[in-house]
Amino acid sequence: MSSLSRRDALRLLGVSAAGLAIGGCRRLGASTPEFAPVEGRLTARPRVPSKTATTGATAMGLDSGRDAFLYVPKSYRADVPAPLAVLLHGAGQEAHELFTPLQPYADEFGIVLVAPNSRDSSWDIRYGSFGDDVVFINKMLERVFDEVRVEPNRISLCGFSDGASYALSLGLVNGDLFRHVVAFSPGFMVHPNAVGKPKIFVTHGTADRILNIDQTSRKLVPKLKADGYDVQYREFDGPHTPPRAYIRDVVKWMVE
Repeated sequence: MSSLSRRDALRLLGVSAAGLAIGGCRRLGASTPEFAPVEGRLTARPRVPSKTATTGATAMGLDSGRDAFLYVPKSYRADVPAPLAVLLHGAGQEAHELFTPLQPYADEFGIVLVAPNSRDSSWDIRYGSFGDDVVFINKMLERVFDEVRVEPNRISLCGFSDGASYALSLGLVNGDLFRHVVAFSPGFMVHPNAVGKPKIFVTHGTADRILNIDQTSRKLVPKLKADGYDVQYREFDGPHTPPRAYIRDVVKWMVE
């Protein structure tokens, strides 16, 4: 069951796209035959890496147009499992939108960051169902787990705007993989078969003109709490974009 009706979800997504999109929609290929997304379930899991990760920021080379980017902090040691955060951008944006502001704190807290680009101008659920983005994220995580020793109990999913809606939707369906879910200014969530109980951190601006707080987070958070999730919720006096001061608090919370 989604916490908002599909009609409401699509309406809110339309508002988000109007406020954030900077380019037209584009499809970049169908699901690969070796993995088919089933209600958003991811199969990639942490394991002993077969390769050695390079510290710093690197393009992963998974797509020539809309790639994923990995950041391994300077403090990383191959014999010590590290926390991991998957970062999801807003509609019409690209991977660096969250990758860049979180990168300074990756070194401070020793957290590995990975940021995929959506296959379209926003995430697949916006177009009706889980699909190509689940395939790409699963492929990305398989590569990460093959190169980086990741702590299984400290994997987080973090998103902004449409990416926050996707983080809630994908994160709750994969609560056995993502132990922390962060949603900066979300619009909706769809999780027909939630698995596990990840901890959740939601922030939203009271003056948000893209996704009105009364129609989004103030409905989503009570629903999440009623469903038994551990939710931290912060409202701030500001617009759609969260204050940079919150970024460090969120990274610290993800590695706890």
